[in-house]
Amino acid sequence: MQASKGRCVTVILLTTLLLMGMLYVYFGPPLRKEVVISNHEFHLVSPDHQRWDERIKKLWDYNHLRYPQPSIVKGRTDVVTLTPWLAPVVWEGTFNPDLLDSIYQQQDISVAATVFAVGKYIMFLKNFLETAEEYFFVGFKVHIYVFTDRPDEVPQVKMAPGRQLTVLPVPSSNRWQEISARRMELIQKLIEERLQGHGKYIFCLDVDSKFHGRWGTESLGGLVAVIHPGYYWDPRSNFPYERRPQSRAYVAEEEGDFYYCGGAFGGSLEEVLLLAKTCRSNFEADAKEGIEAAWQEESHLNRYMWINKPSKVLSPEYLWQDFKSRNSEIHIIRFSGVVKNYAEIRPNA
Repeated sequence: MQASKGRCVTVILLTTLLLMGMLYVYFGPPLRKEVVISNHEFHLVSPDHQRWDERIKKLWDYNHLRYPQPSIVKGRTDVVTLTPWLAPVVWEGTFNPDLLDSIYQQQDISVAATVFAVGKYIMFLKNFLETAEEYFFVGFKVHIYVFTDRPDEVPQVKMAPGRQLTVLPVPSSNRWQEISARRMELIQKLIEERLQGHGKYIFCLDVDSKFHGRWGTESLGGLVAVIHPGYYWDPRSNFPYERRPQSRAYVAEEEGDFYYCGGAFGGSLEEVLLLAKTCRSNFEADAKEGIEAAWQEESHLNRYMWINKPSKVLSPEYLWQDFKSRNSEIHIIRFSGVVKNYAEIRPNA
């Protein structure tokens, strides 16, 4: 008898709650508009279909982007597009820029870039900044950090919305090698003190260079290296690695993959921070023993990337040399080092 009464009370309570819910839906305020999004479609689940949310409309456009059918049997055959450890090698003709941009626009990414304009290298900054506005991650949030001992000489360059520049003063030096060597330390501190939680990717670029073509989302990855344009045809025995076993940048004759540029590298904040900390630590340990690697931070970077393989490799399109004629496999030059007289700009050249 008691169990029967208990069930009856439960049924009455549930019925009452159901009726109250129906009355609230019918007489209460309009339901808040909600959006259901999947990888292929979205729809509004609300009685109010009058106003479309612009961001959602963009996601719809991205998900329905029209582009040529991808192929795994047709493409570039004049160059290698995959490393032995299965990292893509990015060349013109190996990616769809519109498709990649649509993917990363949904993630609302931001990209930091560092550039060092110390001493007379300040003369290259205006050209670097102006061409970056034209070609470097156009349409995305970009924050360029300029390290310089001449902050009053930093040029005024108009930047698009969502893009900004920060000038960070650094001491000058009588040796260009010291300027080069300190880069890893300053990059490490920048990430630790300013960028954690405020971005996702960073690229470290030489100021005595300029952009000629798109450098965008196709370059993003965990650890990103750029093939040096001067050595990509050479056997690794010709690479200018640090060959002294006493140095922590040492790479033996039969070791190494490619020779990477010190003037352009990047990736995720986490990966670049680890690279910068390791290279700085090894450089400082070498210095205590009176050793300076053949090409300072570039030598340590190459040692690091031989042991810690980059997850994406950028072709020489991403740091060509203006004094070189373009080889047939170079369909576009995206970024290049300008012609210069080192005796005029380096304090101890």
